[in-house]
Amino acid sequence: MSGFLLPVSAAFALAGLAFGAAYFALLRYSVERYTEGGSRLLIAVLALGRIAAAAAFFGVAVQFGPLPALSALLGLLLARLLALRAAARRLPA
Repeated sequence: MSGFLLPVSAAFALAGLAFGAAYFALLRYSVERYTEGGSRLLIAVLALGRIAAAAAFFGVAVQFGPLPALSALLGLLLARLLALRAAARRLPA
């Protein structure tokens, strides 16, 4: 069992990083549309889609146990950190 757990947890950490990168890219896109006066329907659909995708992603991760689920969360949090750093670099000085 433990020989199976480590590779699965590592895979979920990488999947969480990839999912988080897509999640925060869509969040940035939504914020840009909102600040430009874009379609409220599109913004709402994107928000609901992000939430549904996160629920599905973590639902799958939980099926593999607590360690893969926490690894997926760690990957998502790492993606959040990277997205925040990238956003900070885009701010005017």
